[in-house]
Amino acid sequence: METVNNLDQTSIAFINDKSPILDLTNNDLVASGINVLFRSENIEDGISQLSSLKTLPKVFIIDLDFHDMIVLTQLRELRTKYPNIKLIAYSDIDVDKTVKAVLEIGFESYLLIGSDTDDFKKAIEVIINGGRYFSVGIAKIAQEYFTDN
Repeated sequence: METVNNLDQTSIAFINDKSPILDLTNNDLVASGINVLFRSENIEDGISQLSSLKTLPKVFIIDLDFHDMIVLTQLRELRTKYPNIKLIAYSDIDVDKTVKAVLEIGFESYLLIGSDTDDFKKAIEVIINGGRYFSVGIAKIAQEYFTDN
């Protein structure tokens, strides 16, 4: 496996519902040389935009909004249609049930709100190189999930 040390050639996409925090993160990632292919406001729109691309992003950062009850179904659809895209969840939810549901879908990383641009860069690098990356606040939940599965 080839290790990616330089993120300049990395393409990503975002799904977020107009988060000012992710706006800043997006700007910082672009400034660091990461290619942001698109940003969409919801999963359905993100899937639509993916279908029109000739080259898919390596990583998809998804701001999880569980106020929409069909979000898990949409995430499963995204994973089924695009199994090779690495997924990073971004959320303020740190409860077992939610974290484990997202991991079961196949997310490689889960960052809690408050993560900075360096956390995102590290997560992108780690998952592109075949690893997993989790915020400290949910690392124990992730460890339990992977130990049990």
